[in-house]
Amino acid sequence: MLKSNRSIKSLMIAAGVGALFTIAPAKAEDASAAAAYKDIEATLGSVPDMFKTLPDVAVAGAWAEIKGVQLNPKTALDGKTKELMGLAVASQIPCQYCIYFHTEAAKLNGATDEEIKEAIAMAAIVRHWSTMLNGSQVDFAAFKQQTDGVFAAVKAKSQ
Repeated sequence: MLKSNRSIKSLMIAAGVGALFTIAPAKAEDASAAAAYKDIEATLGSVPDMFKTLPDVAVAGAWAEIKGVQLNPKTALDGKTKELMGLAVASQIPCQYCIYFHTEAAKLNGATDEEIKEAIAMAAIVRHWSTMLNGSQVDFAAFKQQTDGVFAAVKAKSQ
C-alpha cells in the first residue's frame, strides 16, 4: 500500500509540474528580441534582414548561437576555418545566400582564393564518396575496419 501511495503521489507531482509548464512557458535568459537587435546592430553595424525572418521569440537564441560560435574568436577553430567549413556545407546544401556569405566571410578572415577552391573541392569529394558508399550499400563495419587499417599503416610509416 505504501508503494502504491508513493506512485500516486509521484504521478500527481508530475502532472502538476506538466500543467505548470503549459501555463508558464519557459523563457530563455534575455529572450528579448529588442535587446538582441540592439546587440546585433552594435556588433555588425546594422541588423541584416535574415534576423527579421525569425519570430521574435527566436531572435535572441539565434543571435547567441552565432555570436557564441561563429563570431567568437576564443573557440577551438579560427574564423577562417569556420567560414571555409560554412562554405563547404553551403556548397552541398546548396544555398546561394550561404555560399555568398561564407565566401566573403572567409576572405575577410584571410582565406585565399586557393583555400576557398580547396574547401569547395573537399566538399565535392566528400559528397562524391558519400554517394558511392551509401548508394552501393557498402558494409559499414567492414568500411570502419578497413579505414582503421589504412590509418594504422599511415601512422606506422610516419614513425
